Amino acid sequence: MKNVQLGLKENWQQFTLLVIINAFVGGMIGLERSILPQVAETEFHIAAKTAILSFIIVFGIVKATTNYFTGALANKIGRKNLLTIGWLIGIPVPFVLMFANSWNWIVAANVLLGINQGLTWSSTVVMKIDLVGEKQRGLAMGLNEFAGYIAVALVAFFTGWVASRYGLRPYPFYIGIALSLMGFFGSWLLVRDTQHHVVKETSYSKITRLKNIFWETTWKDKNLGSVTQAGLINNLNDGMMWGIFPLLLSSKGFNIEQIGIVTAVYPAVWGLGQLVTGRMADLFCKKDILFIGMLLQGVALIALLFATSMTHYVLLSSLLGWGTAMVYPTFLATVAENTHPVDRANSLGIFRFWRDLGYSIGAILTGIVADTLGISSSILLVAVLTLLSGFLILFRMKCSDSFIDQSLKNRFSLKRYMAH
Repeated sequence: MKNVQLGLKENWQQFTLLVIINAFVGGMIGLERSILPQVAETEFHIAAKTAILSFIIVFGIVKATTNYFTGALANKIGRKNLLTIGWLIGIPVPFVLMFANSWNWIVAANVLLGINQGLTWSSTVVMKIDLVGEKQRGLAMGLNEFAGYIAVALVAFFTGWVASRYGLRPYPFYIGIALSLMGFFGSWLLVRDTQHHVVKETSYSKITRLKNIFWETTWKDKNLGSVTQAGLINNLNDGMMWGIFPLLLSSKGFNIEQIGIVTAVYPAVWGLGQLVTGRMADLFCKKDILFIGMLLQGVALIALLFATSMTHYVLLSSLLGWGTAMVYPTFLATVAENTHPVDRANSLGIFRFWRDLGYSIGAILTGIVADTLGISSSILLVAVLTLLSGFLILFRMKCSDSFIDQSLKNRFSLKRYMAH
């Protein structure tokens, strides 16, 4: 316990290992990102958008529920154990996706994938926050989400490229076998638990414990509740981009390789952008970053309705990715900033429960609207909800002192002291 230190520099080896493992986690999502809707249409002859999006609905519900229990269990059985179990459950996923002979098996694979993602991504998030302490949480989350979503983009592009040359199955899913095995053995053999880091931070933390973690994280606390609703809406529009966007591009005449490129741009900008926006969350008012990020997403989604060329879609996917990059690490850093170290894993699990439930809500909502009113109507609805979420942040959240604010106050206090 005496040798335990908090900080990115002090724990760079374990932190780097967790970043790499989270890249494997993101890669598992990338397996499905660009080609699974096409598998539904071409191999299983599913036409209804709601039915096609069933895999996202199931994934979102399972991942959200797993997030909740991961937060509750993190302090009981250990972060490393949850991470390792999550990877063990993920190993069958690529095999099922390769050899499924009915759509029900694809849905079943997404049950396993949801558990895998809930346990592994939540564990790496909590462990990185444990390691770095309070001053670098935004940067830590930026690096974590960067690794995960760059991997989503790269694997989405790769699977689209392979599918365009060798067919939709089985070859695009081979990479999933490698990712799941590397993630499992890396977690089991190399990762160390971070419980002692939590004890260290608890010894000097001045943050008040939450009386009712679920309700205060969900809505009652103005900062936590604002972040939670925005997380849900953010993943609602991401679920639409995952399931509806490839179908929109296909209806516009784009081939599968072009769809793979466009659908990879969004998570690529999202991932790369977090190297910058994660650090911004440590330096600037989190409320302002969240509002601007949600505003950019809403504007980009509306503009998608008027896009006519590959260039338009790439640019708007980039804008949407940057807006998402602004909010994603800031969500997690804000939750960590407003919770006691003992409450943190549970509160993060509750936040991620609601956030990832947005996948299912988005898939159901946009699927129904797309089937009844058309794809454009579903995109417009999601855009409006995203803008409303941003304005709720603007009017409900409060700014904690950022690093820059505190520096200015200290400088001002020093000048006053020198004047006297």
